[in-house]
Amino acid sequence: VKPMTPRCTVPKAVPVGKTASLHCHENEGYPKSTYSWYRNSEPLSPDTKPNAKLQNSSYTLNPATGTLVFHAVHKGDTGRYSCIATNDAGFAKCEEQEMEV
Repeated sequence: VKPMTPRCTVPKAVPVGKTASLHCHENEGYPKSTYSWYRNSEPLSPDTKPNAKLQNSSYTLNPATGTLVFHAVHKGDTGRYSCIATNDAGFAKCEEQEMEV
C-alpha cells in the first residue's frame, strides 16, 4: 500500500544553539515507510559525517521513525524542510515548511 501524505511538524523559529526536533509520520503505507528529510530540496544524509555541503551540521536523522533532531541549531540550518515517506509501493511528500534560526 502506497504511503499517504505524511504529517510533518517543523518548528517555526528556534534560537541559535537550541535543540530542534522535526517529525514526519504516516501510518497507511504497507510495508512500513522509511523517511527522508530535505532542506531547500537538498536531501539530508542520514549519515552525518562532516561533509563540506552541510557545514558541521549536528543532527540525527532516524529513517525508521521520521525524526530529525538538530542538537544545536545554527543560522545555516534555516530553510524549507520537507519529508518523503517511501515504501515498496511508492512515496508521498509533505508540504515544505520554513524553519528559522
